[in-house]
Amino acid sequence: MSLSSPVTSLSGVAAPALATSLAKTHVRMLAIDALRGFVMLLMLVDHVRETFLLHRQVSDPIDALSVTPDLFFTRLLSTLCAPVFIFLTGLSAWLYSQKHTAGETSVFLLKRGLFLVVLELTFVCFAWTAEFPPKTLWLQVIWCIGICMIALAVLLHLKRSWLIVIGVAIVAGHNLLDGIVLGPDSPFFVPWSILHQRAFIDLTEFTRARTTYPVLPWIGVILLGWAIGPWFARQVDPAVRVRRLLQVGIGLLVVFVVIRYLNVYGDKPWVQTGDALRTAMSFLSATKYPPSLMFLLPTLGVGLILLALFEKAQARGTIALLAVYGGAPMFFYLLHLYVLKALYLLAVALWGTNQGAYFGFDHLPLVWVCSVLLGVALFFPTRWFAELKQRRRDIALLKYF
Repeated sequence: MSLSSPVTSLSGVAAPALATSLAKTHVRMLAIDALRGFVMLLMLVDHVRETFLLHRQVSDPIDALSVTPDLFFTRLLSTLCAPVFIFLTGLSAWLYSQKHTAGETSVFLLKRGLFLVVLELTFVCFAWTAEFPPKTLWLQVIWCIGICMIALAVLLHLKRSWLIVIGVAIVAGHNLLDGIVLGPDSPFFVPWSILHQRAFIDLTEFTRARTTYPVLPWIGVILLGWAIGPWFARQVDPAVRVRRLLQVGIGLLVVFVVIRYLNVYGDKPWVQTGDALRTAMSFLSATKYPPSLMFLLPTLGVGLILLALFEKAQARGTIALLAVYGGAPMFFYLLHLYVLKALYLLAVALWGTNQGAYFGFDHLPLVWVCSVLLGVALFFPTRWFAELKQRRRDIALLKYF
């Protein structure tokens, strides 16, 4: 969720020329918005899959021994989305703090976090279920980001060194808590389910909540995103920043390979299958809910490498186009959910259910075709909203999107 966006008016301006112009003054933010836009397009692919390939569901972690390779790697690509997005939320919060006091930043994060929680429980939940009132409140990524922002609002007053220690300790050490599983009879069941245990929580006789995204590991991620903020200070040489991003990104990948190879900590063990491809799939498969150390190391590593590459490629038109999606992230998120739900209901009305209880595509490539078409179609309203945010800074509500 971009706290501020460098994307200015795109009307009548060629993408390469726009990228060159923006690069002179907003290089850092352009790269951040471009990376955010890139992972949002990967998210779109995954949500198209969840809408039109629901009859071929995947488990968490992905079952590398049974899922077809094409579906495995399509799902694997989307694993970048949440870690990169929440990490960039922390980084964007730090950039916001450079123009505001610590108190003002805390208040903004608190209000924004509460706004996202309410949004998840209302508009987002309805987009997924089309039920009102909902039988199940799905506490997913928008809820998670909101809780993480509230946590950051409190913790940002600590010294940066402490935030790094806390962030690393949470990301690296939370798997030590995996063995703690509480039942509904425990007085700590609800807070523990919100923090680290994926579970259903009965709210009323008719409504329950599902903690799809336990928030503890993600709080560590947003803290590390904030902690990396000084690398993006105006006085930092871009070449130094790019070098640091590449070094840390590659370092995280190396640490992942070493720990994963040892097969002793950080996730469920991988297995030697006798088949090179299946073995590689098992090695790469990691738990997302909640995100294990073996999930976060490679996704954050790749994210940092991409951020460095996007900054180096700042003058290319593709970067500016990606930044459009990243310049209005919440608008794009809500829009694509409702468009997908409308398309699914229309398909059922026209053709009925052709995959058991679902309507779905027969082949995975159709997911990619649909994603590309939707990505192009949604570019134009997203661009319009990004321009509106820039023109109407007097409308306070717009900055929350």
